[in-house]
This record gives sequence, structure tokens and C-alpha cells, in this order.
Amino acid sequence: MAKQVERCSFCGREKRETRVLIAGLDGHICESCVQQAQMILQEELLTEKQKEVPDFNLLKPADIKRHLDQFIIGQDEAKKIVSVAVYNHYKRLYRAKDRRDDEVEIEKSNIVIVGETGTGKTLLARTIARILNVPFCIADATALTEAGYVGEDVESILARLLQVADYNIQSAERGIVFIDEIDKIARKGDNPSITRDVSGEGVQQALLKMLEGSIVNVPPQGGRKHPEQRMIQINTQNILFITGGAFDGIEKKISNRLQTNKIGYKTDKKRQNIDKDNILQYITPVDLKAYGLIPELVGRLPIVTHMHTLDPVTLRRILTEPKNALIKQYVKLFELDNIKLTFDEEALDFIVKKSIEFKLGARGLRSILEGIMTDAMFELPSKTTTRSLRVTASLVEEKFQKTSMARLKVA
Repeated sequence: MAKQVERCSFCGREKRETRVLIAGLDGHICESCVQQAQMILQEELLTEKQKEVPDFNLLKPADIKRHLDQFIIGQDEAKKIVSVAVYNHYKRLYRAKDRRDDEVEIEKSNIVIVGETGTGKTLLARTIARILNVPFCIADATALTEAGYVGEDVESILARLLQVADYNIQSAERGIVFIDEIDKIARKGDNPSITRDVSGEGVQQALLKMLEGSIVNVPPQGGRKHPEQRMIQINTQNILFITGGAFDGIEKKISNRLQTNKIGYKTDKKRQNIDKDNILQYITPVDLKAYGLIPELVGRLPIVTHMHTLDPVTLRRILTEPKNALIKQYVKLFELDNIKLTFDEEALDFIVKKSIEFKLGARGLRSILEGIMTDAMFELPSKTTTRSLRVTASLVEEKFQKTSMARLKVA
């Protein structure tokens, strides 16, 4: 009697045609069928996960601002404007569940935040997302180009949001996207470009439909590396887009519009009351258009707010007051090694002074602290006798002179 040939019970291939043939009670399965079964299972689990509707915390604007105050010092006007915009946006989603009144359709209001580097634009958006418990991602506009050119496609922004939401489409469709460095895609002049501007005006045009709300085909793993992958459709109607940028030089546009340099007998009294030290507070969509954003994009970013330049008092408070203040972080780091870390007031004043000199904002505080504390963080964990460290003004100044920043010329 001929020996029965072992073969896969699913595809029918014989054992010699497979790499691995797994035996069961009444059949066999090859490695190819195992892989296909795994793909089918993943798709089914993904579909089930997409059916789940996650909840998010909808807080009143005053409650949102109160939470922001715990992490962000100052910037009261920006926090108030963003809190109202976020509350109104997510209130739309609750209203969408009740379809009894469809006469008035509330449109979403995307936000643009203008401010110098280190003033807290990214921190503001990230804290908002954490408070509301919604997916949040940060995209860098400088890497974006038109489709087909070297760089990232605009759809890669949503791919990043989808990954943060663990590929739950319904959760991603209610998330927040922060597009940083939005000013870097501005066109050079106020007139339309004659030549092809694939990383400036072209990106702005590609962003239009996404910001307004449309169904976008998103490659979950990146379009160029995996062109054969199945696209995922995401509706951006309920995704809140917050954009931020330094808009270096926009102060001149605002000053020209306000005509702050005019003198004479007929000088407007209102013009004399303009605060020239904080000119960003007078920013309008007109100034964004003059800077190089196309009118269509400006129209899809109706809420414009600004971040104040950080003064010494605010920087000093940033060091110690927020829940995640830098000083608290360093104290916790040393505490993990059973070392008690303390800072003198004069030492903190020196750090703030250097941050202002180099015009680095709140980010500069971290850079300066890292340079000052590196030696202590390197040596003290190995020493069994030293269980405390007091950071004095003289110690800070001595350590700062050894850092690379000390050799820089102040602008």
C-alpha cells in the first residue's frame, strides 16, 4: 500500500513544496497559510477595534484654562483663546450625536499660533490633547513637499496621527494635529509664484482640503516605501488642526500696517498707544497673508493668537512653578539616586539671565541647565559619601564657563 503524502489541508501543497508543515489532529497547515491567516485575523481585529467609540473629556473653557495654568506659565490670552476654540470644536462632536436639528451646521475653527521659539506653542497644544484624552501628533511642515517630490507627502501627517491612535480610525478622526513651523512653507512674496514652488505654496495648496475637512487616503506605513499597501480612508472633518510658527520678521509687516513709524502733527493718538515691545498682539490674518500664506489657507485658519515674549519674571516662574518644572525634574532625577538637590535663588537668576541673553526662551533654560549639571550627574551617582548637592551662583557660573554656550557671542 502506497504511503499517503502529507499536504496542507488549506492550499493543498505537498510537504516537499513547503518550508514548514505543521501537523494537527486531522490535518496540516503550511507556513504560507499561517501567514495569511494571521493577516486575516489582524484585519478582523482592526475592524472590531474601529467599531469601538472611545470617550474624551469635554471640559468647559474655564476648566481647560485652569488645567493649562498648571503646566504653562503666563500666556493668559493665548490659553483663553485656545480653550474656547477647543471647547467649541469638541462640542460639535457631541452635537453630531443628536441629529434632530440639522438646519445649522457648525464648522470647525482651526488655530494658528504665532510666537518666538521657546514660548510654549507646542507645549500648549500637547497639554490640550492630554487634558481631553484625544490622540495628538506633531508634524513638521519643513519636511513636507507636494506629492511626487522628495520629502514627505501631506498625507503622512494623518499617518502619524493614525499610529498614535493605535490605528483606531474613529479615535484618530477626533484627534488634534499640531503642524509646527507653518511659516516655513510661506511663499517668498505676496504675489503668486511664477515657478513651481513644491515646498512652499504647493504644500499650502495640498493642505487646503485636509484642513477644511475631506476624506483622505492615508498610507499607514508610508506611501513611497510600501506602494502596494492598502490605503486607509480618514475623514478630517472633526480633526482639529493647530498650526504654529515663529514667523520671523512678521513684526515689520504689522508695523507697516499700523504705520507705527509715522510722525507729525496729524499723528493718530491710537497709534501713539501701540505697544511696540509686544507688536505681535496686533497680528491679524492680513499680516499672515502679507507674510506669504495664501488667502485660501489663511481662511481655513480663522483663529489667530500669539505668544508673548518671555520676560525674566516669567522665565523665573517657568523654572520652578509648573507641575513639570525643570527644577522639579532635576530634583527628581537626583532623588532616584538618593541625592538631595537644592538650588539657591541667585543660581536660578543667573540661569534666567543667560537664557535671555541668548534669546532661547524656555528651551534655553533646559540647555543651560544640562550644561551646568552634566558634571554632577556624571560623578555623584558613583560616590557613596556625597548624598546632597547645593547649587550656588558661583558653582553655576563656574560650570557655565566650561560649556560650549559660554564661547558664543551674544547677538
